[in-house]
Amino acid sequence: MNTSARESLLARAIARPETEEKLARRILDAALEQFTTFGLRRSSVDDVAKRAGVSRVTVYRRFRNKDGLVEACLLREGSRFFQELDAAVAALPAMEDRVVEGFVVALRHAGAHPLFGGLLRLEPEVVLPYLTVQGGPALAATTEYLTGHLRRARQTEGQPESDPRPVAELMVRVAVSFLLNPASCIELDDDDQARAFARRYLTPLLDA
Repeated sequence: MNTSARESLLARAIARPETEEKLARRILDAALEQFTTFGLRRSSVDDVAKRAGVSRVTVYRRFRNKDGLVEACLLREGSRFFQELDAAVAALPAMEDRVVEGFVVALRHAGAHPLFGGLLRLEPEVVLPYLTVQGGPALAATTEYLTGHLRRARQTEGQPESDPRPVAELMVRVAVSFLLNPASCIELDDDDQARAFARRYLTPLLDA
């Protein structure tokens, strides 16, 4: 998948695509199970079709090829991730609280997710480039997502106009670094410790 395609994929996930029709959802459920059990490299369209109880022709008609199937699966799970993140912080009154809870939810969900966290453990050589040396598109799209939240919060709270993009990027980079290497003096598996870390070290960035 080329750079523009990956960038478009994450942008579409953030935009929350419409729910797929019933048969496509069944195929994607089977694909998620297949990919998280055996990884991307050892999985074929035939494997997914068998799990879904459909013919390979049916899969090809909806997803073109294996790359299209992988893309659709990532798109759906990415959309669910951002919806869960939005839902977790929507009712919180202050931006500081939303940053804290968003950090905790993002780390917990990404690390425990069977596809994202699972592939990172199962096939790190496949996933790591897209989070490191080839991670520009993912970083840009995720930063744009958080920038929008920070900008709207500043407007709602009547704060002076400023560009929150550098702060958003720094927060994203911190979260990704913990996801890639969770070994730390901070017990980030403990939600209370993760919240304390975010409140002490991330929320002060909002005043930068």
